[in-house]
Amino acid sequence: MQRREFNQASIGAIGFCTLLAWRQAQALSLGNLSNADASSGVKAALTRGADIAVALLGKNDGFLGNPKVRIGLPGNLDKAAKLLRGMGQGKRVDELVTAMNRAAEEAVPLGKDLLVGAVQSMTVTDAKNILTGGDTSVTDFFAKKTRQPLTQRFLPVVTKSTRNVGLAGKYDSFAGQAAKFGLIGKQDANLPGYVTGKTLDGLYWVIGDEEKKIRRDPVGTGSAVLGKVFGALK
Repeated sequence: MQRREFNQASIGAIGFCTLLAWRQAQALSLGNLSNADASSGVKAALTRGADIAVALLGKNDGFLGNPKVRIGLPGNLDKAAKLLRGMGQGKRVDELVTAMNRAAEEAVPLGKDLLVGAVQSMTVTDAKNILTGGDTSVTDFFAKKTRQPLTQRFLPVVTKSTRNVGLAGKYDSFAGQAAKFGLIGKQDANLPGYVTGKTLDGLYWVIGDEEKKIRRDPVGTGSAVLGKVFGALK
């Protein structure tokens, strides 16, 4: 019994030492990076993520044709839409969903300068926090810096794009009642607000997906600075 406990303790100690050694090696690798390298590498990653996200989403079917970011009706409204389809109203439901996604596709390119501005305003501390902050730290940075101004910029575009769609006028009334009963969140009870929020979610998701790719294979990006900086985390 004592021998088993000793073995378990030994294994635990070895595991701890291995983890400690890995962290020390990682810290050493990161320590070899200058502030300029760390900043330029993170800025390159953010710029790359923003460029790819805008290019992928800000075009026809960028949202509608991508099941990972496609905007559907929220929660129980989606269930209600199925009932409408059964009553022969499927075409109108499809028109609304298409309009929601087209609005998102139209809005996204208008946010590129704000995303680039967030990159340019980044401090060295921001860069190092992003570099060591985990797989979604770039996404979190963008969301913190740009969600509010992007919301203000996207909302009028989305409102205009969805205003004249068949079911759009009835959405707010129906969604408002659903929100009162807790069937959907209050933030989803307004169509333009809901679509704008989902547009931003999709934008940040694509940026985050690109960030994960860079972290997995920085050399494969073909960028010397990304390979150097994010390679230091390996």
